This record gives sequence, C-alpha cells and structure tokens, in this order.
Amino acid sequence: MQLNLICADTMKKGKDIENTIDIDKILRGKMGPKSKYVPSFLVSWLKRVVHQDQVNAFLWESRDKVGTPWLEECVRYLDMTLIVEGKENLPDPADGRLYTFVSNHPLGGEDGVALGAIIGRHYDSRFRYLVNDLLMNLPGLAPLCIPINKTGKQARNFPAMVEAGFQSDNHMLMFPAGLCSRKKNGVVRDLPWKKTFISKSVQYKRDVVPIHFSGHNSPFFYRLANFSDRFLPFNLAMMFLVDEMYKNVHKTFTVTVGKPIPWQTFDRSKTPMEWAKIVQDRVYALSQK
Repeated sequence: MQLNLICADTMKKGKDIENTIDIDKILRGKMGPKSKYVPSFLVSWLKRVVHQDQVNAFLWESRDKVGTPWLEECVRYLDMTLIVEGKENLPDPADGRLYTFVSNHPLGGEDGVALGAIIGRHYDSRFRYLVNDLLMNLPGLAPLCIPINKTGKQARNFPAMVEAGFQSDNHMLMFPAGLCSRKKNGVVRDLPWKKTFISKSVQYKRDVVPIHFSGHNSPFFYRLANFSDRFLPFNLAMMFLVDEMYKNVHKTFTVTVGKPIPWQTFDRSKTPMEWAKIVQDRVYALSQK
C-alpha cells in the first residue's frame, strides 16, 4: 500500500516527472530502427512488467540521492529488514587494502541493492559493481557501476572495463554467476561461478570476502528462467526481475559475511574455475552455520 501511495502522489505532478525508465527509449537504443516494428501492445505489456510508472515515481522522489545514500533509500522504499551476521568479518576500512566481495545472487535486484548499501556504508562508498548495462538507466546507481553488455561493442571492451575496476582504488562487489539463481530439483542455487574474480583478485593481490544472501524469487520466475535457458536465445526471465522485486517487499533477509580468503590461497594446485567452485561452495556453507 505504501508503494502505491508514493506512486499515486508523485503522479499528481504530471509533466514535472522525468521518465528515467523509458521502455520506448531503451528499445530504440537496443534495436535501433527495428524498434518501430515492436507491436504497441507488447510495449505496453513491457511497461507493466517493469513497473515503469512505479519505478519512475520512486526515482523522482529519490532524485537528490546518489550512490550509497540512494541504495539506502531503496532499502527503505522496499521495506527490507536486513539481518547481518558475521559483520566482524568485514575488513577494517582503515587497513589500506582492497578486497573483492563475492556473493550468491538469489534475487537479481534486492540482493544487489542491500549488499551495496551495507558495503557502501562500511567503506564510505569506495566500491564498484559489475552490473548489466540496463542498470545505467538508474542515475542514483550509475556512479557505482561498471556496466556489462554481453552483446555488441561493449562486450569487446569488457575485459578492459574489468581491468580498470580492479586497478582502481575501489573494492569490487561481484556476483560471479552473472545471472540470478535458478531452481533445480527443488534447490535454489547459482549457476556455476565464472573465474574472473579469482584471476583478477590474484593478479591485484585482493583477498576475497565471501557473502551469502538469503531469499528466493517466485515459482513462476524459476519456471520461466528454466524454460528460457533451455529453449530461447535470450534471457526472457531477466525482464521479470523488477516484478519479482516488488513481490519481495516487506521481507526479511539474512546476510552472512564469511572470513576473508587470502589471495595466496588461489595457487596453481587448481585451475581458476576449480577455485571459483570452491569459493561458491563456501558461500553456500555460510547459510548452514
């Protein structure tokens, strides 16, 4: 009810609202001239799925906030209760070192917001995400992001962008699965983690801090994600992540921080992919403590 009231109150401003999330504009940016062939009913459906009006209302209300304060405002807006266990395992911000924070990705939205708020507050906003480039449409979030576009020109620039992130004076917050979790045989778990966080953490001598985030999306989402992964050439489920976010309002999530893993651990006795799996398993073990 509170979210709807915010939306309704803001919509009274009418033309004063800037549509930060504009599906028409995003389609033109992604498809170019071909976007005019997308049926109008499909565009309207997309706007409902991504809650365009509701999200724009929130973005208008929070337009004076950027970075960590904006993430904290998101936490309040979504009425998230965060229980942080193992907070003492977060390295001292004054130790002069840089870290790679890695987490499972059960939700695809709220988990990123919550972890960014926690880490941003602890380290005075000195961190960066690797995120889907669509999130660059959120002005409050964009300054904290290294955008990823898995197709097109930016995909070719991705290694250089990751390199720049690890060379910077910022901690890195990563979801090594790349996609949010899937449900297989009744178990919600990430797809196998990619090795980038291992190789780059070793190269730049960054200890790795494992984090587990509780929570899950709806049964519908997991059915759709499994269908999309198996039969479609694109990630259809991703379009429903905002809808899933609104289904998860008013909920409590547990964030469990594990002890930092020294970068020297990741030696040549195993491949980077094997080390990535070991860290992924360690993250899930945190939820059982």
